[in-house]
Amino acid sequence: MKITFHGQSCLKIQTKGIEILVDPFISGNEKCDLEVEAQQPDFIFVSHGHDDHVGDTVAIAKQSGATIIANADLATFFSLEGAENIAPMHIGGKREFPFGTIKLTQAFHGSQTVKDGKIVNLGFPTGAVFTLEGKNIYFAGDTGIFSDMKLIGQLNPLDLAFLPIGDNFTMGPEDAALAAEFLQAKTVVPMHYNTFPLINQDPEAFVGLLPEGVAGKVLAIGEGLEL
Repeated sequence: MKITFHGQSCLKIQTKGIEILVDPFISGNEKCDLEVEAQQPDFIFVSHGHDDHVGDTVAIAKQSGATIIANADLATFFSLEGAENIAPMHIGGKREFPFGTIKLTQAFHGSQTVKDGKIVNLGFPTGAVFTLEGKNIYFAGDTGIFSDMKLIGQLNPLDLAFLPIGDNFTMGPEDAALAAEFLQAKTVVPMHYNTFPLINQDPEAFVGLLPEGVAGKVLAIGEGLEL
């Protein structure tokens, strides 16, 4: 299995011959190395309804036939936007897919967009635990720290966790380091930083804050890791 970081919170997961694209914020994102027209994922996971996470989901789903996995409200919105294949879920629910399972977790954030001049609520923001090839991978989405992260780690012993560190809109480095202690993942990768000035952070400084026993890995844009 290979997981590649593509800026902000965009990941590409390749497992069992299947490709999963996560929060594909590509167009308008100078920090992303992907081209929309080249994407042919089998699945797209979207954590919440903000534009820097929804990104190019509908366009990619239409050109690839990918199934979009998201909270039920957001999945319905994608369907109304012309996406043909959706897999609606909700927080606490787990579902099997050809690649493994996804279990949605809570996240403390917002989830909305603006359409035709009106604010559209797109359900609760989420994180997710992906269980792939016997490994548990936690994608926190956009969130502040919350103490129930301890339960996420207890219920799903984590091999890898992706945590936002940008501050202002999500956890900052100090809170994310405490979140890593709560989660007790073997390895933590920072995300959601340096895309624009309000969330500029030093990821290596964050790694230096991690508790003993938790490894930190900073991925350059386009860099992947093998599990």
